[in-house]
Amino acid sequence: MDVVIGADKDGFEMKEAVKQYLKDNQYRVIDVSETPSDDFVDSSLAVTDVIMKGQAHKAIMFDRYGVGSAMASNKVKGMVTANVAEENTAHMTAEHNGAKAIAIGTGIVGYDKALLIIQRYLDTEYAGGRHQVRLDMLEKMI
Repeated sequence: MDVVIGADKDGFEMKEAVKQYLKDNQYRVIDVSETPSDDFVDSSLAVTDVIMKGQAHKAIMFDRYGVGSAMASNKVKGMVTANVAEENTAHMTAEHNGAKAIAIGTGIVGYDKALLIIQRYLDTEYAGGRHQVRLDMLEKMI
């Protein structure tokens, strides 16, 4: 599976550690921030661009609280990014909301917890079906 990752200066250290974890577990990693972005808007939009072009299956964004990256990414039509801080939300947002990305706040979630969240997200497929109705409704919004 291809996974795109990116981080601002506050998320960079964790992004680097997660990058190694992903590589060690046979994921193909596309890192859009080999050096830390000054702002979460830049890093999250770079990640979003890769996803929207179909160059990766899933994405992970890192900043101080996760909220900023999720907000910036979700401004792009067709993108679904969830700010997550625990495994169940990572699972449900992937399965029910078709989340193309998750945003993790490094000031909220430590490394060990982040790995549990990420693995749960990556292991979960979108269920489609009745859940697609909501995604279609969101897509119709301006």
